[in-house]
Amino acid sequence: MKALALLAAYVTLSWGTMISGTVYDKANLKAIENAIVIANGKEYRTDCNGSFTVPTSQHIGIRAIGYDRKFYKTGGKMYLNRFIPKALYLSSFGATSGKIMGNAKRLIRSTEINALVIDIKMDRGQIAFKTQNAIANKIGAQEIILFKDIKKFVADLHHEGIYTIARIVSFKDTPYVTAFPQYGVKKSDGTLFKDKEGLYWIDASHTQPRDYIISIAADAAAAGFDEVQFDYVRFPDRKGIKFAVENTQANRVKAISGFLETARERLKPYNVFISADIFGYVGWHDADIEIGQRVDALAPFVDYLCPMLYPSGFNAGIPGYPNPVKANYEIVKHSLEKSLTKSGNSPLCYRPWLQAFKDYAFDRRVYGEQEIRDQIRGSEDFGSCGWILWNPRNVYTGAGLLRLKKEACDTAIKPATKPAV
Repeated sequence: MKALALLAAYVTLSWGTMISGTVYDKANLKAIENAIVIANGKEYRTDCNGSFTVPTSQHIGIRAIGYDRKFYKTGGKMYLNRFIPKALYLSSFGATSGKIMGNAKRLIRSTEINALVIDIKMDRGQIAFKTQNAIANKIGAQEIILFKDIKKFVADLHHEGIYTIARIVSFKDTPYVTAFPQYGVKKSDGTLFKDKEGLYWIDASHTQPRDYIISIAADAAAAGFDEVQFDYVRFPDRKGIKFAVENTQANRVKAISGFLETARERLKPYNVFISADIFGYVGWHDADIEIGQRVDALAPFVDYLCPMLYPSGFNAGIPGYPNPVKANYEIVKHSLEKSLTKSGNSPLCYRPWLQAFKDYAFDRRVYGEQEIRDQIRGSEDFGSCGWILWNPRNVYTGAGLLRLKKEACDTAIKPATKPAV
C-alpha cells in the first residue's frame, strides 16, 4: 500500500509540472491537428484532436501552416486565425522610403495584399538594423543602418495588420568572406570564387559560419517578425568550384538541409514561421541541380518552401510549354505540383515567388494585369499558402490584384498576428 501511495504522489507531482491545451480554428471551432506548440524553447505538436501536453512554461507559442501565430500565458482553449500571406517584396531601402512604403501600404488598404517581405540581411552582406553581433560589427556589415528602431518598425506594421517576413540572404556574403577567407567558396586553383556580380559566397559545407547567419535571423525574430525567410540558402550555380568537402550531391544536400535544421532548432523559442527560397527548376529534378536544394530534403525543416517561379527564369520552359512567358499559369501550377510530388506534404507548405517585373529573356513583355493574375491563379488553384510578388525595383501597381470593396477598405487592416513576447 505504501508503494502505491508513493507512486500516486509521484504521478500527481509529475502532472503538476505539465500544462495541457487544445488548439482550435477560430472561425469554425474545429481542432487543428499537427499545430506547432512551443514551450521552454522546445517544439511539440498537437494530436488528431488538437490537444497537447507540455512542461509548464511562462508562455506557450502556437502556430500552424495556413494560420497565424499566437502566444498564450496558460493552457486550455487556444485559437488561431486562418491566414494566407499575399506579399510584396521590399528592399531595405524601399521599406525605409516614404514613397515606396507609402505605395505598398496603399495597395494593402485597397487590394488583397496583406504581407511584406523585407530585406534584413541584404544581398551584399549588409545588415540593415543595429545589431550587437560582434562579428557583424567587426567585418563591416553595419555600414548601412537603415532601420533606426527595428522593433518599432515591425510593431507599427503589425498595428496596421501587416504580416511581416524578414528576408535573410544566407550564403552570399562578401563582408564575411573578406574577413574570413578560409570559409569562402573557392575556384579550382584555390583562389576565392566571385559570382557575376563580383560577390563572395560562404561555403555552406562549413558549419562555423552558420552561427553568424542564424544569429541575425534570431535578431529579426526577436524584433517581432512573423516569419524568417532564408534566401540564397544554397551553393553557387557554377561549374568548377571547390568546397571544404567533396563536391557531391550527398554532401551539398547534407550541408543545406543541415543549416536549415540548425536554424529551426535555434529559432524555436521565438515561435516564428520559417521559410526557404528555392530555384524554380528544383521541383522538376530528382537531383539537387548542383546547388544542394532538393525539396524532399529541405521540407522537413521549414514551414514553407518558396520556389522562385518567375517565367523569365525558365530558360528551357517546361514540358509542353517551350515559351514560359506565354504560359504563366502553367509554369506556376505545374512547378508547384512537381515539387509536391517530391516533398509529399501539403500544398499549404508552399508559397511561391511570382514575377512582377518586365521580361528580360524572351519577348520583353511588361508583366501586367493578365500575366500577374495568371500566375496568382496558378498558385491558388494549386492550393498554396499565398504568394509573393517580386520586383527588384520595388515598383508595384494594382495590376492583377483583386480590389477590396470600398466598404471593406476601412476594416481590411487588422492585426493578423501578435508580436513575440
